Amino acid sequence: MTAVERSLDDLVRSVGTLETQLGAGLDIRRVRTDTDHLRESLTLLKQSVAAAPPAHRRTPEVEMVPISDAPYDSALWTDAQDEGLGCRNGHAP
Repeated sequence: MTAVERSLDDLVRSVGTLETQLGAGLDIRRVRTDTDHLRESLTLLKQSVAAAPPAHRRTPEVEMVPISDAPYDSALWTDAQDEGLGCRNGHAP
């Protein structure tokens, strides 16, 4: 969060320098407004993090499911359809 604040401070200073060089035209005012919005958003983010700090997330352990190498019972597939794969002669189209 501190690094983001420092970067935003640098951005605000750079926009100020640019504004003195180019004048206070519409485009610079838009950029200035955007930097102000970023500052407000960062303040809101800091407040929400302070109110409820994020829990340390652990990567859930993946449960390994063993699959047997034994062939399946062919009766399991008697009513199955091939969903259009292949054709009658056993070769894919």
